[in-house]
Amino acid sequence: MTRPQEHSDLPQFTLGFPGPLRDRLVSAVLCGAKTTTTSLLTEYERGGEPLPRAGRRAVLPDSADRPVAVIEVTGVRVVRLAEVDPAHARAEGEGHTTVAAWRADHETFWHGPDLRRELGDADFSVDDDTPVVLERFRVVERLPDGSGAAPGS
Repeated sequence: MTRPQEHSDLPQFTLGFPGPLRDRLVSAVLCGAKTTTTSLLTEYERGGEPLPRAGRRAVLPDSADRPVAVIEVTGVRVVRLAEVDPAHARAEGEGHTTVAAWRADHETFWHGPDLRRELGDADFSVDDDTPVVLERFRVVERLPDGSGAAPGS
């Protein structure tokens, strides 16, 4: 991916895998509906990555790996899956009105072949005690054409 020079030092903030799901999630971020996301703690542990922290900025790519926005993490919590609250679920911007609906959707993703392949565990599954990373974020800059040009320039 070619990033604007001013953002080349920022990590990526990827949502889902490239394709329709990522397209929907990125669109929800850009329109302001999505201000939280949930990851599995094991994804960070297995990848040797540090947990996100408030104040961290990252580039949000679309499915074509073009940078579309810069986001800033505003809060991070690690909780058991059973402790995800309704406010977090709604703020994910995917139209879930209950934690049960949010969880069913997320379990479908987490138990899907793409994530299991990424984790290297064909039998991976989650339960109430699975640690999840809840991130709250905000868009600090939109990169509408993927070039890094400011809107209106």
